[in-house]
Amino acid sequence: MEANGFGPQPFPELKNDTFLRAAWGEDTDYTPVWCMRQAGRYLPEFRETRAAQDFFSTCRSPEACCELTLQPLRRFPLDAAIIFSDILVVPQALGMEVTMVPGKGPSFPEPLREERDLERLRDPAIVASQLAYVFQAITLTRQRLAGRVPLIGFAGAPWTLMTYMVEGGSSSTMAHAKRWLYQRPKASHQLLRILTDALVPYLVGQVAAGAQALQLFESHAGHLGPQLFGKFALPYIRDVAKRVKAKLQEAGLAPVPMIIFAKDGHFALEELAQAGYEVVGLDWTVAPEKARERVGKTVTLQGNLDPCALYAPKEEIRWLVQQMLDDFGPQRYIANLGHGLYPDMDPEHVGAFVDAVHTYSRSWCFCPSSWYLLPGTRL
Repeated sequence: MEANGFGPQPFPELKNDTFLRAAWGEDTDYTPVWCMRQAGRYLPEFRETRAAQDFFSTCRSPEACCELTLQPLRRFPLDAAIIFSDILVVPQALGMEVTMVPGKGPSFPEPLREERDLERLRDPAIVASQLAYVFQAITLTRQRLAGRVPLIGFAGAPWTLMTYMVEGGSSSTMAHAKRWLYQRPKASHQLLRILTDALVPYLVGQVAAGAQALQLFESHAGHLGPQLFGKFALPYIRDVAKRVKAKLQEAGLAPVPMIIFAKDGHFALEELAQAGYEVVGLDWTVAPEKARERVGKTVTLQGNLDPCALYAPKEEIRWLVQQMLDDFGPQRYIANLGHGLYPDMDPEHVGAFVDAVHTYSRSWCFCPSSWYLLPGTRL
């Protein structure tokens, strides 16, 4: 039994550690697979569970978050679960009002518009205490997973959170947020430091509660070019990893693998591979073989099937998965989509994706430096 260091009861022993071994760079017998947004609206049971309350009320209910996290595991033989929550609970904990508007997405009625607006934010040191419901959901979910697969915790990266807080919601240009970078660089760094200071104890708290891996979502990396990314995003991405690892050690908690997913951040792959994360997630615009050449062999790669490929017939999904696995190779690799599942996707096609990863990767002879398809294997 594993001691959790957070709840009163020890956690059940982990039965499938393939995802964790791949994340740490250890050899695996097959390629592990999970999907971003695997707990989502494409599942009818998700829609039924969510119908009773608004989005952020669901996020604040440990029981609901646990149920939504477990739903895809009941349908698919996934190799990891990711806790149901949202990156915008952090701005909420900092004192900003956030609502989820149907058909529109997140909305901040009073976004940050001027430098003086930073004074409205709460002390980042209290953010973790405001998010106890996330920790409770993680602990409950670890218990109910019964060791089936590891549980992933997550948060949004500082730049991505800043965009929502300044823009007031989603944006195709991020013009308001980027204006801050050009016109208010000092205030921008101040806000990014506040967010970093909030994220570190929040992520450490997730591990203390039972998370066995952490993913940082830099979802809006693509709105920055190399220069702005290197100045306003990358330093904070690095700082989060460095400080989380140090705090885990100080707290006597076992280290967990950390994943950085910077959507459309292909221009910074080398820098991301050296930012202190064990895994670099790739979106579907990056060629796997070229990504491996650029990042080297010291990190695990994750991704990167185009989510829209799941609209294809099942046979084509299987072929696309085979091609993807051929390109990535069998080791230091976690299969995933290049972004999250969309609400109108057919669950059967998600299942075809997961099954194809397992079937094809299990048909290879796995060894550290070479691999081949077993004779007579047909997929």
